[in-house]
Amino acid sequence: MNVPPAPRAPDASAETSAETLVAAYRVALAAADAAAVSVRAARPEDLPAVVALFERTWGAGRSPDASLLRALDHAGNTVLVATSDADAAPAFVGAALGFLGWTGGIHLHSHMTAVAPGLRGGGVGYALKLFQRAVCLEHGVDEMRWTFDPLIRRNAHFNLVKLGAEVTDFHPDFYGRLDDAISGSDRSDRFEVRWRLDSRRVRAALAGSLRPQWSSAEPTRDGLPAPEPLRLDPDFERLRDDAPDAAARQRTDSRVVFAEAFSRGLRPELAGDSWVFTSRPADPA
Repeated sequence: MNVPPAPRAPDASAETSAETLVAAYRVALAAADAAAVSVRAARPEDLPAVVALFERTWGAGRSPDASLLRALDHAGNTVLVATSDADAAPAFVGAALGFLGWTGGIHLHSHMTAVAPGLRGGGVGYALKLFQRAVCLEHGVDEMRWTFDPLIRRNAHFNLVKLGAEVTDFHPDFYGRLDDAISGSDRSDRFEVRWRLDSRRVRAALAGSLRPQWSSAEPTRDGLPAPEPLRLDPDFERLRDDAPDAAARQRTDSRVVFAEAFSRGLRPELAGDSWVFTSRPADPA
């Protein structure tokens, strides 16, 4: 039997300073205020509402049940809720689920983030992510990871530009056929991102600083031209509904481009409305 390597514990020398932690909660609270929500850990009585919000997003039966959420929360994972500040009786408008992993080092895998329809794009998801970040830093965890569909442009912008995450891997058909309310019968190709919570790249993104300029025209390690930039459709989800054959062609074509880039050690970065591929490090010294 192959025994997996022991998980790497958080480095004691990298313990989060009080100043960093205060700053993390300050930026999370500011994001929640801007979105007119309050973010907190879910209570046991909140969990049916969390399940309902997840199922409203992905479809009936697509959420972990309340007992599993309770167990994950009890074990010390992040089950967070966002409630609206607009009404006298707060309404649940967002929820996030993350659990600890150890492949390649201890990290939080941020698995599900849901925002009520009508409030998406209004900063609720951003506030939830920032609270996950603050909770992780408070517990000595300095990295979060998650996956997303690389053809959905708004998610690419949110993850790489607004949050400062970096793409680390490409997983073709990661979940198999989902048949959920979002993906339907589309293939579940995913980019995996790493969010190094106190890196220079992340701090710059959260401060709204000017990003580096990325280009596929730069020299590559193997000396060969990088793949041409891959332009993203403005609304791939609508394209998937309105023109499924065109969406399927984009999926197939992108899979070829991504596979070539990763096989050559190139990383994708977002430049405007396109993926470009570079050898430069994500957070150069």
